[in-house]
Amino acid sequence: MTEYDAVLFDSDGVLVEPPASETQIEATRAAFREVGVDDPERRHLLDLTSGVTVDGLREICAAYDLDAETFWDARERHDERSQFEAFRANLRTRYDDVTAIAELPENRGVVSNNHHSTVEFKLDFFDLRPLFDTFYGREMTIESLSLKKPNAHYLERALADLSAESALYVGDSESDVVAAHRAGLDSVFLRRSHRRDVDLSVAPTFEVDSLHDVVALVE
Repeated sequence: MTEYDAVLFDSDGVLVEPPASETQIEATRAAFREVGVDDPERRHLLDLTSGVTVDGLREICAAYDLDAETFWDARERHDERSQFEAFRANLRTRYDDVTAIAELPENRGVVSNNHHSTVEFKLDFFDLRPLFDTFYGREMTIESLSLKKPNAHYLERALADLSAESALYVGDSESDVVAAHRAGLDSVFLRRSHRRDVDLSVAPTFEVDSLHDVVALVE
């Protein structure tokens, strides 16, 4: 078993429950309304909440003759607000096995595709900040879309913070596995209930069912 200098974790689907797709869609619909579009196409709402790219965003905005930066600012604000509201209303919560992370002796960090501000909110709201030495989400900008996973950009920033040469990254998506490997890290695919039937086209280093299993791997 490799000895690791650090263990990094994704956030949504790993530390806390992922956002509901309809909540994200309604936040995006609210952003359209803010910029004067009352009836956006459903396919555009879906595209904007499921891995949208910079080019994809600009194409959608062009279809409605919208300034991409203005629309994206509205979309990010509404999405952030909807997530905060869901946590405060107990519609999303943290997973019970998150407490197992405290048993890890290594430096620990969080790297998420969600907004940095939302990651910070979650860590504070659930009193998780003491478990981690660094954390990264993406900036609320169009440019950040090209830096999110599977790009290794934020993973590499976290590794630099921790001065880690060998690390393990725990995620619940194929993009997590790819980003880990691009950063030269071993990967753990966490197969929680919402990922039971997911087929991966890339092989993670390890596959587990809970964060307790991650602790057992490292020990």
